[in-house]
Amino acid sequence: MTEFTSKPWARLLLVILLAVLWFGTLGYRKVINPDEGRYSEIAREMTVSGDWVTPRLNGIKYFEKPALQYWATAASFEVLGESEFAARIWPGLTGFLGILFTFYVSRRLWGERTAWYAAAMLASCAWWLGNGHFLTLDMGVSYFMTLGMGAFVLAQRDSATAKETRNWMLTCWAAMGLAILSKGLIGLVLPGAVLVLYSIIQRDARMWLKLHIVKGLLLMLLITVPWFFLVSRANSEFLWFFFVHEHFQRFTTTEHNRVGPLWYFIPILIAGMIPWTSFLPQALKTGWQKETSQRFQTNRFLLIWAVFIFAFFSKSDSKLPSYILPIFPALAMLAAQVLDRVSAKALRWHLGWLVIAGIALIIGAQIFGMHGNYRTPVAINHAYSLWLTAAGVVLTAAGIAAWVFASKGCKNAAIASAVIGGLIGCQLPMVGHESFAATNSSYYLVQAMQPRITPQTTLYSVDYYDQTLPFYLKRTLQFVDYVDEFKLGQTSEPDKLIHLDEFMRRWQTDAAPMAVMAKGTYDKLQKLGLPMTVVTSDPRRIVIAKP
Repeated sequence: MTEFTSKPWARLLLVILLAVLWFGTLGYRKVINPDEGRYSEIAREMTVSGDWVTPRLNGIKYFEKPALQYWATAASFEVLGESEFAARIWPGLTGFLGILFTFYVSRRLWGERTAWYAAAMLASCAWWLGNGHFLTLDMGVSYFMTLGMGAFVLAQRDSATAKETRNWMLTCWAAMGLAILSKGLIGLVLPGAVLVLYSIIQRDARMWLKLHIVKGLLLMLLITVPWFFLVSRANSEFLWFFFVHEHFQRFTTTEHNRVGPLWYFIPILIAGMIPWTSFLPQALKTGWQKETSQRFQTNRFLLIWAVFIFAFFSKSDSKLPSYILPIFPALAMLAAQVLDRVSAKALRWHLGWLVIAGIALIIGAQIFGMHGNYRTPVAINHAYSLWLTAAGVVLTAAGIAAWVFASKGCKNAAIASAVIGGLIGCQLPMVGHESFAATNSSYYLVQAMQPRITPQTTLYSVDYYDQTLPFYLKRTLQFVDYVDEFKLGQTSEPDKLIHLDEFMRRWQTDAAPMAVMAKGTYDKLQKLGLPMTVVTSDPRRIVIAKP
């Protein structure tokens, strides 16, 4: 493998192949509710309004997250046009760059072969792959945290020159600033806590002298302060909401209704590492083993990074599956060292278990495809089960191929089988998720609405909101008795929310009103005698217009 990948043309070919597989499906699926609709719409409204300081969602001030990803997506809309591909290009690009940077750091630390293993493991890892193809904020912040982590270990390694230490530490500080602009203070708090823990466990205070704190802090502040200053100057309510409500209260309270048990992230980690899950125990062991010839213990730092971030979010009272995404590059670097050492014979047992995982997925897909409910009919679940079945077949085939190649002593062929199986097998469920577009996206709903929409039409969202509606409508809606995450914005701009009695009054006087709602609300309005006709409907919502 090293002989092949040492050739420049071979490296370029592999990167191009990975890029095709990685970016090729970004635009295939419709934008879905809630996160994809939310973050694509905020960016769309930035381009329409020209206001790149105050984020707005459905025309309402929205301060839950900083603006970096909104800017990136808005810029992609300006260049590429408003599309599903342009909406997802930022998580796709940052995920891809995370793979390349993992390769670069691993190559500097452990050599060519381990670097290819680390990059291949991360690229085909289910959770990194999945989050790189859905529009959330977690891949962007994970990339910048990975950039900071990798820059830090390159700066602190024993062989680093004074110039390298300075440059890499400044890169680390810049990465933390960009992470803060991506998702908030975790971009500084988590790396800082890892640094403190490492220095305590290793009893190593000398590296604090190599942090270039003054220059680094100035650089980080130069990156972060301008937007925070401008947005707080334009919106007096921003500082308290962002720093207290969205950070302290999110971690310490259950206000955001994202609770989970202490073991919440364990199954996510196990499934997210597929097809490399079996390397986890040895990767953790490698991280703890002391590197006798080195003062700075790179592997132990990577281990502390992964374990602390995992524990931090496990303890939090607000949990979402993607929160632990920043640990996967560190785990890939540790696991790659194990993969480099493992024999072809032992590799059979590490990769052959994919047959079991694949068969289990095939069986589970059949069961899933036979069930449904009023929100998601069985026909939709059945259509998606075909994609899950295909993914199970790919993983099964990859496991068989890996076992056969490893049995013949062809270690790199066995690894390649697992990588290809992971890349394709984990992509199929994401591509197949388009099966849910009829209910999880408003694209088809909007297509049915468009013939009835005129410049005089007022659009209402009654006690209901689908985050993808304004993105596909290319306009905002008037909320009726809907608050949820919009409380702050509606408080500062009261006209952004009306109540049912006001809606019914406006319905009588508006020229061409149209409203979206759940079926229960439609039944309620029928009983109240509201004159209306059904424009279109699906299992989850109804669109009405005034006759």
